[in-house]
Amino acid sequence: MSATIAVAITATAGWASEDIADQYPQSELYSKPVEVIPHVFSAIGATAPPTYENSGHNNNLSFIVTDEGVVVMNAGASARLAAALHAEIKRVTDQPVVLVINENGQGHAMLGNSYWRDQGVDILAHVDAVEETTENGDFILQGMQRYNRDKAEGTRVEHANLTFEEAYDISLGGVEIKVMHLGPAHDPGDLQVWIPQWGLMITGDIAFHERMLPIFESTCTSCWLETWEEKLEPIAPTYVIPGHGHPTNFAQVRRFTHDYLVDLRAKIRDHIDAGGDLASAYYVDQSNWAHLDTFEELATKNAGRVFAEMEWE
Repeated sequence: MSATIAVAITATAGWASEDIADQYPQSELYSKPVEVIPHVFSAIGATAPPTYENSGHNNNLSFIVTDEGVVVMNAGASARLAAALHAEIKRVTDQPVVLVINENGQGHAMLGNSYWRDQGVDILAHVDAVEETTENGDFILQGMQRYNRDKAEGTRVEHANLTFEEAYDISLGGVEIKVMHLGPAHDPGDLQVWIPQWGLMITGDIAFHERMLPIFESTCTSCWLETWEEKLEPIAPTYVIPGHGHPTNFAQVRRFTHDYLVDLRAKIRDHIDAGGDLASAYYVDQSNWAHLDTFEELATKNAGRVFAEMEWE
């Protein structure tokens, strides 16, 4: 195990405090990319919501270096952020970027597509993610423009030009990279990048650990748990680069994703069985998770959305 991953796996939530405005002020990036395991790098985003101060870099922008080119996971929240990541890649290798993967259809995964397409790079996403960006791309762009102001300059909506439904295999420089859609989870079109020979998975937003996971109106938490238990659990990667937060191990993301969802659903089920209503469901006990970043922003919303999901189950 490399020294970098050994440190990363034992990282505490304090290392990713949402109170740290910027860890890499000389760059548009929130933090400088680190080598997680040999040949795999990640620029760890802020665990806070997107702001002007963090330039929308509140997710992980990762890249895999091979002898035949570089594969990037996440285009970034803007063209300028994508360019900043590209500059860091060039510091590491002379190999060209040959593919960018959007982990889903959210802005911080795909708004940087415009920069990468201008470089002639192919963009890969799940079909459901492209459906999301096609339907809501202008709205997503406008949201970024509001918080990012001048830093949004040069960004336009560009959809992935390559899509898949279940799996997309890449063989590059002797590295086998499996891009997978394991099933419904956090957001439509969530995908995972699995490198079996290195035991590493870039999970995207199926897995969280340093910040509280967000549950959207469209999220099916029972489906998320089914995908986790039936598809992700058998893989159980040794190394995990989640969608947000530092690289870690599988046990950590299981605890703060799977176990959190199980706990919240159990609390809401007890609340419903006791005749509780939506107004009081917001305040079911989530104190076991209060140390997670974005707890204040998300805990009550999550409870309300799970109540709405479970009320008629």
